[in-house]
Amino acid sequence: MTARILVIGGYGNFGGFISRTLAREPDMQVIVAGRSLGKADAFCRAITDAATPPVPAALDIQGNIAVALRDIAPDIVIHCSGPFQNQGYDVAEACFAQGCHYIDLADGREFVCNIARLNRDARKKGIVVVSGASSVPCLTGALVDHYGPEFAALDTLDYGIATAQKTNRGLATTAAILTYTGKPFETLVDGVMQTIHGWQGLRSRRYRYVGARLLGHCDVPDLALFPDRYPSLKTIRFHAGLEVPPLHLGLWFLSWLARAGLVRRLEGAAPLLLSAARLFDRFGSDTSAFHMEFSGTDAAGVRKAITFELTARAGDGPYIPCIPSILLAQKLARAEITVRGAFPCVGLITLDEYLDALAPLDIDWDAW
Repeated sequence: MTARILVIGGYGNFGGFISRTLAREPDMQVIVAGRSLGKADAFCRAITDAATPPVPAALDIQGNIAVALRDIAPDIVIHCSGPFQNQGYDVAEACFAQGCHYIDLADGREFVCNIARLNRDARKKGIVVVSGASSVPCLTGALVDHYGPEFAALDTLDYGIATAQKTNRGLATTAAILTYTGKPFETLVDGVMQTIHGWQGLRSRRYRYVGARLLGHCDVPDLALFPDRYPSLKTIRFHAGLEVPPLHLGLWFLSWLARAGLVRRLEGAAPLLLSAARLFDRFGSDTSAFHMEFSGTDAAGVRKAITFELTARAGDGPYIPCIPSILLAQKLARAEITVRGAFPCVGLITLDEYLDALAPLDIDWDAW
């Protein structure tokens, strides 16, 4: 039986990769949707290696999404149209009436953590509603599930993403970062939830293959989800950084303006800042990096540490967040997921599954 997969934002940075990948599956019919039917149609025509040719659809999540889903009749919806920080759950709730599964790529802390509010209705309808099918919390959770058992007590996670300058930077991703730049949020430090501010906590980290990169505090779902999921943790720090130092320091400066209340909504400047950032492309590369450092004690009470580091070349870094939705759609289409309900994307994909899916890309990793 062929599963109908609706990809909302299906010709964008993330959605385009997801649409192209799933279109190669022989048991799937991909519907590429967005506000522009012309762009969706042109995108579909450009996919020449599809097992079943994808079809375009016009869809605006600000419109009557329930009617659109009724007309398209998907089995699975993948929602890529961010930023999610200021969205409600209209798309997920519309899936209840259609009786189709729902997956989103959200990395907004409240959006992902609060998806559990829909759990009762999702279970009643017999569908799966998954939020946060992205690098955080899916890949990061898979890493902790994989390496955590090597510790008698895992107490510290210190990790982050250093993005490449020469990658496809989407407007939605830029706006999402700006929503919490300079804004307060909580993370676990020395066993106590403490307040920090977005894009502050300036630091530098040297990666094995890309050298030193500046990093700053970022708000992600992990900071709220992991203390409950991994109760031995005492400290969780997540950072992100821009490759070109003047750009990173510029955003750090803006974070202080936002923190002081001199700028209220930085996300409104996303188009301008994104255009300005492209002027610095010649000073950067197409190589991104990710790291996760685990610290704790072994069975003898001796301090122990593990470092996982991933390097993405050739501009392939932005494809990493796309992997969970692809794997989940495959599993749902083949009835390999039996649980029903609404929950964040943690514990649904193993690290081996995730890394195997990355293998065709110019990405490598190591742990020591």
